[in-house]
Amino acid sequence: MKESGSLAARDAELITPEDLPLWVPGEIVTDSGNLRWRGIGQRTYRYRGLDVEIPPMDHYMIVHYLHGVTPMDRQVGGRWSRTECQPGIFSLLSLATDSHWHWTQPLEVSHVYLSGEVLAKVAGDMQGRDVAQVTLHDVLHGSDPTLTLIAAEVLREVRRGGDGSPLYAEALSIQLAVHLLRNYATCQFREKAPRQLTPAQRRRLDDYIESNLEGALTIEGMAMVLGVGVWTLNRLLRSTFGCSAHGLVTVRRVQRARALMSNRSLSLKQIAAAAGFSDQAHMTRIFRSHLGTTPGRLRDGGDHRMVQGTVPSVQDAAEGGS
Repeated sequence: MKESGSLAARDAELITPEDLPLWVPGEIVTDSGNLRWRGIGQRTYRYRGLDVEIPPMDHYMIVHYLHGVTPMDRQVGGRWSRTECQPGIFSLLSLATDSHWHWTQPLEVSHVYLSGEVLAKVAGDMQGRDVAQVTLHDVLHGSDPTLTLIAAEVLREVRRGGDGSPLYAEALSIQLAVHLLRNYATCQFREKAPRQLTPAQRRRLDDYIESNLEGALTIEGMAMVLGVGVWTLNRLLRSTFGCSAHGLVTVRRVQRARALMSNRSLSLKQIAAAAGFSDQAHMTRIFRSHLGTTPGRLRDGGDHRMVQGTVPSVQDAAEGGS
């Protein structure tokens, strides 16, 4: 893979798992393509003996040998390896890697594909650092009961399908990614991430929270806006504001509710909904906890901490709502 050129240009050169039969012709026995999985895929192939060159692919590939025994030659990175592959053995192929494979006997294999996004996200969450690249080790003949058990479970889920399949596949993808990263991968990290959110990141986060406060505001969504993992997000928020993501959102809801109370046409129930509380009682509990008073007393002028004007931004959240 060339180091120069844009990321988009590099990605345009990579083939997808769906393209693989164009380069390695075989009979497709199982396929996860209709199961709506994200970040992970599976196909089972029956192959005759072949001599094939495979262009770089946009996924990591785990090959689990199911049936057949054959001598296997493979070239990766200009270096040839030779072994014998049989049921229970696995091979790994890293993302964006040229390879040349040669075997002589019929085989049935299960391919499990992991996206670069999955492996990079899991690696970032494990290390608490932004990952530039994950490279799988050059393994042609691997024996690992844990890895083959996960690969076998992925295959069983393709055959079984049914309700919850995308969720179960996601769980398997994370389990597989963690095992690969612990045992068969090398990570290159980006320059050390700042210990606090930058002003630009605060603005992006502020915009996201403000736009989603009434609805489905999730920690995962907040992390995605900043391009970090959930663990990294909470670390950055604690160092920047002294609170967790949940605490920051709660402060933001209190701030919006206080600002809306100057509008006498809105009932407390309407204000609770507009600020994203589950109901008026929930808002009252949070106000007592954070402000030591109730929304009713605050609105009726029994507490001089009533806030007029605009709601402070996320950048002031740690001071403004606690």
